[in-house]
Amino acid sequence: MKNIRLVLPFIAGLLVMGILFFSFRSCFSISKKTENSDYYILTNQISKMNKLVVLEQNTSSMQKTKMGYELFGREMTSNSIITFTKTTAQVSYDLNKMKIDVDSINRKLIITELPDAQIRITPSVEIQSLDDSFFNRISEKDIKNVTAKAKTTAIRSIDQNRLRNEGRKQLMENLNTIFVLAKALHYTIDDRTGKIGILPL
Repeated sequence: MKNIRLVLPFIAGLLVMGILFFSFRSCFSISKKTENSDYYILTNQISKMNKLVVLEQNTSSMQKTKMGYELFGREMTSNSIITFTKTTAQVSYDLNKMKIDVDSINRKLIITELPDAQIRITPSVEIQSLDDSFFNRISEKDIKNVTAKAKTTAIRSIDQNRLRNEGRKQLMENLNTIFVLAKALHYTIDDRTGKIGILPL
């Protein structure tokens, strides 16, 4: 009986020590769940951005086109068409084409490819005034030619290089959301495209 009384506290002590040991081990052991959650936070943030319109520019212009016929160097009849053109220019990026690798072990956000800017210019032409004459009628072909020229003029008036530069700056500001999040998770940014430059971190 005495032996049993001596052994029971010893066994109970071993059990308590074992429980405490495994409890502390589970508390202080390095878990991979944190790395995985970091990875999913970053990749989800990137996928949310998807196709991104970073810049939109609206312009408008009026144009007067005069048409007439000359006889012996003198203008006999003349007509005019006044058009009003509204132009919308958009700069967008398809971020599905952006390639980013998340190295959760070394805590790096590696940017391997950035998409090129997509510029979309949409002119819309309205006829504001038609100055027609009985002898020189304005045909449907004339109207089509005038509206086509107005659209061409509107597209040429847009400075696409300036749009690309401003669009790239805005893209960097939008991507900064991801960079700040990466920094908060103690990740470093590894730009392998050479397009980002100095990161605002």
